Amino acid sequence: MALAGVTACQPIALAPTVDLAIAPTTQASAASQEIRTYYQRVESDLTVRGLLRIDGGGPDTPYTSAMLARNFERVTFFDEHTLGARLESGGGQQRLLSRWDQPVRIAMEFGPSVSPDVAGSDRDLVAAFATRLARVTDHPIAASRFRANFHVMVMGEDDRSAMRARFAELLPGISATNLARLMVMPKDMHCLVIVSHAEAPNPRILSAVAIVRAEHPDLLRRACYHEEIAQGLGLVNDSPYARPSIFNDDDEFALLTSHDEALLSMLYDPRLRIGMSADEARPLVIQIAREKTGEDAAT
Repeated sequence: MALAGVTACQPIALAPTVDLAIAPTTQASAASQEIRTYYQRVESDLTVRGLLRIDGGGPDTPYTSAMLARNFERVTFFDEHTLGARLESGGGQQRLLSRWDQPVRIAMEFGPSVSPDVAGSDRDLVAAFATRLARVTDHPIAASRFRANFHVMVMGEDDRSAMRARFAELLPGISATNLARLMVMPKDMHCLVIVSHAEAPNPRILSAVAIVRAEHPDLLRRACYHEEIAQGLGLVNDSPYARPSIFNDDDEFALLTSHDEALLSMLYDPRLRIGMSADEARPLVIQIAREKTGEDAAT
């Protein structure tokens, strides 16, 4: 669904949170209305086909420790996309294990086209999701409007003038070409996250900026929050083999699954170190995956 796992070389400035949703516009433009209708049809089509599931997986989606370990390696140690002259496919290059080593403070920022009711409801959703992620990872993650280092920007077609300066502030190293592309994302790019890492050999995550379309209907918008925030914690890639999972471009699942919780828990397991290669981590990953599925206790 999303172009996620985009990485930036420069740290993202920890700029103060700005509430742009003070005076929502009274009339959406024709372009905004058209794209809102388009995404309503996308969501309806996906749900009619049995996709965008919110059940977290069940008896029809079993997975073994070997599958979990394979999926972890693929989504953790490979890059889906890169930030260069363009936002483009990364070609699946291997990368070192990266995650946050500092508390994650998530701030929501909304464009003027977003109503106060939607902004308030979405803040509550993301705050609850942050609490869930903190429990799963055993890492400090919380919603915060102060000293944020993970910004979630919700913008619509009519918010471009208000958001351009904010993007430039949060992404000081971004090129004019990439900034322009962020302002005019293609329709098939529902949302994205840009993650800033320190340099190797300790490529810890320094900050992140997620961008979500304001025109999405409720489920698609919530799906974007789940996927981009989770990927911004270090699971940067997608895999067609990951199931049940949101780290898969097939749109089968809209929200974080039990399988995805296991992946995040593995990523923040203290036995794995920031900067590990896939080869270095593999024996531990296999062992931790067996523990997560209960296979270790059964043998």
